[in-house]
Parts: sequence; structure tokens; C-alpha cells
Amino acid sequence: MLHGVDVSSYQSSFDTDGLDFVFIKATEGRSYVNPHLAAQVKRARDAACVVGFYHFLWPGNLTAQAEYFVSKAPEKAGDLLAVDWEMTGDGTRATNAEKDRFIREVKRLRPHHRVLLYCNRHFWLNYDTTSYAGDGLWIADYVTAGHPRIKATWRIHQYADHPLDKDVAAFASRTAMRNWARLQGAGRSAR
Repeated sequence: MLHGVDVSSYQSSFDTDGLDFVFIKATEGRSYVNPHLAAQVKRARDAACVVGFYHFLWPGNLTAQAEYFVSKAPEKAGDLLAVDWEMTGDGTRATNAEKDRFIREVKRLRPHHRVLLYCNRHFWLNYDTTSYAGDGLWIADYVTAGHPRIKATWRIHQYADHPLDKDVAAFASRTAMRNWARLQGAGRSAR
């Protein structure tokens, strides 16, 4: 298992010691860009980590949100992309169909990048009706690392959220994760 973190503007700085990968919040909705994005990307790349970017999904305007995300997230071979599907700050959420459409649109706009779904166990079990996670499921469930309480195949498991969001990934090495990210090999998740 590889070890990583996911960060947003709340973690303007983070320690990369012992990390294999870093996911960085790039955008939210159609107007927010992480003000620390460039510095966080540099820190992760300088540590030779596999880098991923995520978009916090709001309901509505899916095509515009996907276009906004790919216009702001750096584009480098081997980088991963993800959609963060959860409750918004105002208590709304994108529907399952909207989540699916967003993933498909990002895959269309960035066909040479893997696109993953990030959601918590509650969303996966109670709101997801299609089991569509793009190229892989990144599941949040705060239990023992690598043992989320779901039956679906997963690629990344967020197992803690303090002091940072901590993750493990089901890959043997950084090279294996990078090769997978470059679309070498298969990887669909199922319920």
C-alpha cells in the first residue's frame, strides 16, 4: 500500500515525508480556485509524489463545472483527476446522475487521464445507484487503513481526517500508480 494525503487551501503547507501521493483540491463549483494550488503542486512534485487534483462538485451546470476544473487543474501525464461528491456547505448535493455526467465529461475533456470518484461510505451505500466511479473509487471510511467497509473494488481509501486527510492506495509502488494513471492497464470499480 502507498501512503498519501489530500489537501485543500486549509493546508497551505504540508509535510511530504513518507508520502507517495498527494491529491490537491483545485476547484469547486464554477468560481472557486484553491489559492495555494501552485505551491502545493510544487511541494508534491518536488517530493516525487504521484499528484492528483480534485473538484468539489455542486449540483447543476455539470458541463461548465467540468470545463472549469480541467481549465484550472494542471495537465501533466501521470496526474490523476477526481470528483469530490458529498454534501455542499448549503446542505445540497449533486445527484447520482449529475455525478456520473461530470465524470464522463471530465474523461471526455482529458481522455489521457484517469478520473476517479471520491465519496464517503454513506454516499456510496445510500446515494449511488449506478456504481459508476469512472476509473476508480476513492472511498472515505474512518476505519483501519486499507479496510473500508464496502464490497466494491477501491483504489484509494481515506481512513483518517486529523490532522490531515490520510489515505492509502492499492498499488505496489509509485511507479505502478503512475503507470496506471497513464491509462496503462484496466481499472473499473464495481459495487
